[in-house]
Amino acid sequence: MRHLLRKLGIYLLAIWVAVTVDFFLPRIAPGDPAKDVYYRLAQLGPVSPSTLKALQIEFGLNTTDPLWLQYLKYLNNLLHGNLGVSVTYFPSSVGSVIAQDLPWTLVLLSISVLISFALGTLIGVFMAWKRGSTLDTTLSSVMTFCYSIFYPWLALVIVYFLGYKFGWFPFSDGYNATQTTPGWNFAFLSDAAYHAILPAVSLVISTIAGWMLTMRNSMVTTLSEDYIQMARAKGLTSRRTMFAYAARNAILPSVTGFAIAIGAVMGGQFLVEIVFSYPGIGYALVQGISNHDYFLTDGILLMVIIATIVMNLIVDLLYVVLDPRTRQVKGA
Repeated sequence: MRHLLRKLGIYLLAIWVAVTVDFFLPRIAPGDPAKDVYYRLAQLGPVSPSTLKALQIEFGLNTTDPLWLQYLKYLNNLLHGNLGVSVTYFPSSVGSVIAQDLPWTLVLLSISVLISFALGTLIGVFMAWKRGSTLDTTLSSVMTFCYSIFYPWLALVIVYFLGYKFGWFPFSDGYNATQTTPGWNFAFLSDAAYHAILPAVSLVISTIAGWMLTMRNSMVTTLSEDYIQMARAKGLTSRRTMFAYAARNAILPSVTGFAIAIGAVMGGQFLVEIVFSYPGIGYALVQGISNHDYFLTDGILLMVIIATIVMNLIVDLLYVVLDPRTRQVKGA
């Protein structure tokens, strides 16, 4: 419990630092989002100067309140789920934009990571068990090459060949807006899954090598331990020795690095979403940056940071379940 509370305190401190940076970043960044919206409205018709002042107050910029009071108001808004107003999608709030695009990113990320982690770990187990064989040598070379591939480059190659040249899969948007209506119906879900194949394949190919190489190297070290030799001496089957003894202990480093890898994969997914014009958080982030939408950009980055921190906490708890040594009480 003491260890858990210490970890929780560290994570809360990290979240506070992220929130503080998120507050000061738009206030020191060049440009004025309120003026961007003001000039955009002025193109549609006459706008009074008081509108600019109202927009500045709405965005929390150039107010008469002292900075510390603005900071407290910002914290209060966050506690109530208010991330500000989006300039790109004005007058929609940042929270509503994220809520609209987040499900697309979560579904694509979770499916891709689970497939990549499961396949990479399983292949790594068999490669380590057959270490030194032709299968091990060939797959190690291929996976090392895949590990060095840049996400957007691979996505562009897949778009050109599988999407444009052969026309096997759609390579833009999240669904066919002209033929399906969003909703919990089979037509929309199947169409969305069909459009997500190429982005998911890009992420799986780019990330599976990392899980495989980590598991293989850890498994090779584990196979030299005494308890593995004891399991073999007892006459246990190869399958039980491989999975119940070797793989169970070798997977711990992969679980430890899982949360960190999630952040890296999420960053790569943002780039993949841009290539495929996929309606996720990454695509919205690019729109926010190009339109000087600091509030949308900061809201998405803050969400990513908090999600990564929460994933680290979950992995810490999962590690306690997987490794009995972490549950031992000192001096017992």
